[in-house]
Amino acid sequence: MKPIRVLIVDDSPTVQSVLTSLLSDEPDIEVLGTASDPFEAKDLIVKKRPDVITLDIEMPRMDGITFLKRLMSFRPVPVVMISSYTRENSIRTFEALNAGAVDFVAKPTGDVRTGFRKLKHEITTKIRAATRANIRPSGLLGKARRPVSIGKNRASNKIIVIGASTGGTQAIQTLLECMPSNVNGIVIVQHMPVRFTNPFAQRLNGLFPMNIKEAEDGDRIDIGNVMVAPGGRHLQVAKDPMGYYVQLKDGRLVKHQRPSVDVMFHSVAKTAASDGIGILLTGMGDDGADGLLAMKQAGSFTVAQDETTSAMFGMPGAAIERGAAKVVAELDDIASVVLSSLTM
Repeated sequence: MKPIRVLIVDDSPTVQSVLTSLLSDEPDIEVLGTASDPFEAKDLIVKKRPDVITLDIEMPRMDGITFLKRLMSFRPVPVVMISSYTRENSIRTFEALNAGAVDFVAKPTGDVRTGFRKLKHEITTKIRAATRANIRPSGLLGKARRPVSIGKNRASNKIIVIGASTGGTQAIQTLLECMPSNVNGIVIVQHMPVRFTNPFAQRLNGLFPMNIKEAEDGDRIDIGNVMVAPGGRHLQVAKDPMGYYVQLKDGRLVKHQRPSVDVMFHSVAKTAASDGIGILLTGMGDDGADGLLAMKQAGSFTVAQDETTSAMFGMPGAAIERGAAKVVAELDDIASVVLSSLTM
């Protein structure tokens, strides 16, 4: 097979050098070149036609987001954002994902060379995955969506749990856009680094009428509340006489992830059973597939996103292969399918 041809776009010579060295060690990856700004990148893209681009947000002459939007309009190429963490950059990272970037990696703090070596598996995995991604240049722009109403006889005791990875930030936003403000309590596990989940939750909270926040240990899963599992912690659903709530746990990585969708789904299967509604959205790998099957076997209503609308069909595809999904649906239809299941 031909190697994956990568263009590195970053204004830091050190980052260029380190990424070139790390990626060149992989037999299936070839670094075509490096660019210090989008204008250099444009020329290299035209001449060498890379399979994947790694792109920084902060660059001279033109920022990475503006360049990304132009790139997706005229010559869509899979893009993995690699940017240093700041609160502003975390918000702009979600803007990049919305504009068509496949995924992102947070630059390490401290010693750049040591930090990037620790991130090598993550970076190379996401570059490989990017070549298989269903790129959506327009992000969430396009047709307007209206929230679906809930029937008068809805089962208020039910809870909704959502798992997602690559492409998930956009998919979650689309799904919530179709949900009414008084939807049953929702808990989300989105694969995301520490420090990015809180800005993600705050971004969603500014877009929709629900109360959306990063989950804290002991938070109640109540109507109109949406919680996002914090990066670096597993989230489990528990129950007491007052109802359902979340527990945050440390522990080993599960399916290379913490938080893991499987950990949350398995807890719902044990704790909520038929009160659970599980939704597995776009993502690479198979995290969540076993947990969704456990939920289905426990009596939960389970849904998987279809291949056509998934940026990455790995996670929902694995669940479908296991027979874990009662319903397979396009992203725009999932809200109505789920809300219909709430009718008693």
